[in-house]
Amino acid sequence: MKCIKAIATTNSYKLGDILRVTDDVADIKVKSGFWAFCPKSEWRALRAPVDTPQNVEKINKEKSKKQSRKQKFKE
Repeated sequence: MKCIKAIATTNSYKLGDILRVTDDVADIKVKSGFWAFCPKSEWRALRAPVDTPQNVEKINKEKSKKQSRKQKFKE
């Protein structure tokens, strides 16, 4: 798997879009001139979870559910 970054705007992708694709697909796209290889860390940075209030509430609810289950098994 390789990470590629759009270096030119196309009909489907805008400048700066990052994809994670197989080696074969990456080679073909980079040879086209519209894409360039980029480090995996850039791709990961875009996928990092965002601490929005909704996500924080969701995480807290899941933690409370797990704690209540543990308490039930202890009893």
